[in-house]
Amino acid sequence: MQNTNIFSKIESKITSLSNGEKKIITENIIELKYKKGENICKQGAFSSFVVFINSGFVKRYIEHKDKNLILSISHAGDFIGLSTLFHSKTFMYSATSIEDCHISSINKEIFIQLINKNAKFAGEILSILNSHTSLYFERFISLTQKQLHGRIADAILHLYKDVYKNEKFNFSLSRRDFAEFTGMSTESAIRILKEFHNDRIINLEGKTIEITSMELLEKLSELG
Repeated sequence: MQNTNIFSKIESKITSLSNGEKKIITENIIELKYKKGENICKQGAFSSFVVFINSGFVKRYIEHKDKNLILSISHAGDFIGLSTLFHSKTFMYSATSIEDCHISSINKEIFIQLINKNAKFAGEILSILNSHTSLYFERFISLTQKQLHGRIADAILHLYKDVYKNEKFNFSLSRRDFAEFTGMSTESAIRILKEFHNDRIINLEGKTIEITSMELLEKLSELG
């Protein structure tokens, strides 16, 4: 796949660049492929690049001792590492592929130069960062203010609305990942998923989840 074709995907998220600025980015793209389970970036490591996901799914997570907290599941069209442009020289979270991924790595300094020169581009980057921040706030409210059933409901709704965009999807996360995503033990997460299945809120077959009662799922999320 040529860099020009890759940039057409990036352009679906960022539309304010001139032809010359597009050329600068395409000349500084490195295409990489990651197998399932490989680290794309590491919390605390020096950040010299921004990642654009062309295909596949990636978990972003905070590492703390022997436990992780998954912040979000990123997919094709998402950026990773934008927060390091303004605030930190190191990655504030780790990112690992949960499926085989094809990504574009772009030199961070290129982004900073374009932000300084192009106010509309800077606005688009800030808009993406704001959407990430809004999602993190929602996640923290769910994890700190809701009971276990509410957290599971929130997680399934997030996967439906923001990741797979389908009421039926193949579950890329392992059971342990899902537990870390909901801030509970693996045993508790599996037990509640089975309860949702038995109550016909979802249909769970192997690694496939299908939402069968959106009304009940949203009610559980609302009640917390």
